[in-house]
Amino acid sequence: MRAALLAAAVLLGACTHTPPGGPATSALPTPSAGGPGVAPSPTRTKQEGVPPGIVSVTYADPQRMSDARQSPRESERARRAWLDALSLYLADRAAPLLAPDQRLDVRLTDIQRAGAFEPGRGGNAADVRIVRDMYPPRIDLEFTLRTDQGRVLRQGRRQLRDAMFMARGTPSAQDPLRYEKGLIDDWLTTELGRRPD
Repeated sequence: MRAALLAAAVLLGACTHTPPGGPATSALPTPSAGGPGVAPSPTRTKQEGVPPGIVSVTYADPQRMSDARQSPRESERARRAWLDALSLYLADRAAPLLAPDQRLDVRLTDIQRAGAFEPGRGGNAADVRIVRDMYPPRIDLEFTLRTDQGRVLRQGRRQLRDAMFMARGTPSAQDPLRYEKGLIDDWLTTELGRRPD
């Protein structure tokens, strides 16, 4: 699955983090890479099975996100890993929903993952993310949907929320990002008018 998403990223768009005062990184993501990557080719391909739309996904400073404040013991490498995974998921899910002449640019500005760490538990339990109703997932983002000629079709800021996240079914109970991916699928359905397959 990881390999499939990485292949999609090469063809579909970018997953970058721009450090304050510095340029975006440009390394292609690999399973062993420590940071996010950027897909170098902005052109579409007619290769069989590859969606036509182009999707670019970037994210803000991982250390400034709400989830970083709630889980200070999580390593920067681990945080970047799940941010990259969510970025690739969004690009992979959004691309088939776009027309061949459309481009979607998304910036993830803040994320609070479902669950929280409860230091009061003590020992190793303090490093386990506990998922409860009181800890819902949140994603804030900015987006622009445009034609490949640059004409803006739609843009704005969205706050993705789901207070009932534990009551809904999820595709994989083993996926640690299943609740955040659910928010992304719901947003794409609302914004683009069709739920990802």
